[in-house]
Amino acid sequence: MMFQTINKQLLLMIIKKGLLCFLLFILFSCNNDDDTTPPTPPTGDSVSEIWFSEEKGYIFEFTESNDIFYNVNAAGCAIQDDDFVIEDFFGFELNQISENELVASSDLSDIDVVFTRLPEQNPFCLSDQIAMTDEPKVNFDHFWNIFNDYYAFFEARNIDWAQYESLRDQVTSENLYDIIEELALVLEDGHVSIYDDELGIEIESGDVRLLERLNANLSGDLIIQDIQDYYDLGNEKLITIVTEYLGGEFGIDDRDNIIWGLIDDETGYINVLTMEGYGTDFNNELSTLNDILDTIMEDLTAAGISKLVLDLRFNEGGIDTVALDIASRFMDQERLSYFKKARLGDSYTENTAFSIGPKGNFQFTEDIVLLASPITVSAGELFTLCLKDQPYVTIVGENTAGAFSTILNHVLPNGAEVGLSNEIYTDAQGVTFEIVGIGPGAPENQISFFSTADFEEGVDSGIDRALEVLEN
Repeated sequence: MMFQTINKQLLLMIIKKGLLCFLLFILFSCNNDDDTTPPTPPTGDSVSEIWFSEEKGYIFEFTESNDIFYNVNAAGCAIQDDDFVIEDFFGFELNQISENELVASSDLSDIDVVFTRLPEQNPFCLSDQIAMTDEPKVNFDHFWNIFNDYYAFFEARNIDWAQYESLRDQVTSENLYDIIEELALVLEDGHVSIYDDELGIEIESGDVRLLERLNANLSGDLIIQDIQDYYDLGNEKLITIVTEYLGGEFGIDDRDNIIWGLIDDETGYINVLTMEGYGTDFNNELSTLNDILDTIMEDLTAAGISKLVLDLRFNEGGIDTVALDIASRFMDQERLSYFKKARLGDSYTENTAFSIGPKGNFQFTEDIVLLASPITVSAGELFTLCLKDQPYVTIVGENTAGAFSTILNHVLPNGAEVGLSNEIYTDAQGVTFEIVGIGPGAPENQISFFSTADFEEGVDSGIDRALEVLEN
């Protein structure tokens, strides 16, 4: 195996992403249909083409001069992008499959999003009706209604959202974000966020619960107070892994997303730090990823290992199809892996089944321990969902974050971005792990990601337990 000698400065740069801060909101999906052609914006004196996705609350308006991307809710309409360029939008393509139906598709997501033609613009989105204002009550109305219209987990979280609508009467310019933050924190959802770049406001709904979980077995100076504390502990743990368990030699891809090596002659180690950012752009994300996976699998196959520790504890999610391509390298056969549906008004879209099969020249399907933690979220959880029922996979660590949905992104009239969960994932048996996450079945396999004892002793109890499991 061709591994490099440890470079601590390199490792100190690996844990560099914000807790549960997902910069890539993949909203569109699936394979292109070669028998269809993309719509073309009207020319000359023709009217605009207007297309609406009910499940996303999105409207695309194609005009001769420029294209506009709106989002709508029961309170009104806001503009996400008034100079919308389809080719630059997360790598998706539009395929018109009939006069009145348009499908958005991308290799970077696992579902199609269907748009239907509107005969005329939604009244909320007429030029004199579009909300572009800092008026606090209007922004509160949009915030409350975005969740009321599209959020999928009020019932699961036992939340009566209607009771909070009356907070509108208390909203002022000074307390708007205080009230919005209060409501976001009620949800305790790692996929709910509000960002106002102009005011420097960042609200993450799941942060309080996440910090509680990470700090449960930490004490003294090791208690995590902010993101820098997490960076510091995460990097210290990575250094322990590569020095004490990989012997100071490891493989790492050019973008610092996957670390791999040998724990001993029989046992390999792969740490998947993220489910995004492998390529230089949307078009080569998956091809670059699979080149890296080919190298990893060839290295481990050449080493003749019969056991594997697959570490997802640092994984902050990303792109679903990245997670699925990585999971395919550990599948012994095609299996029904999960179902997914999205909230659609008072009901849901069709519950779609997804199967994952082997991919690449080599798959590792001998004994695997998958390490999980509260940081393991979103696409990292989808990966765990796909592997958890494999007969040769044992989960060790802690329950994952419990936030699976692709993030639905809307914009408030003041320009602030709102992210929320509007999809429900279930396993092959129809069980949902939202909120609770996926974790070890056996109590003896429940090992904290961070603990004071581990840092004081310079060990990783998760890997130690994984090796015990693999020995039996």
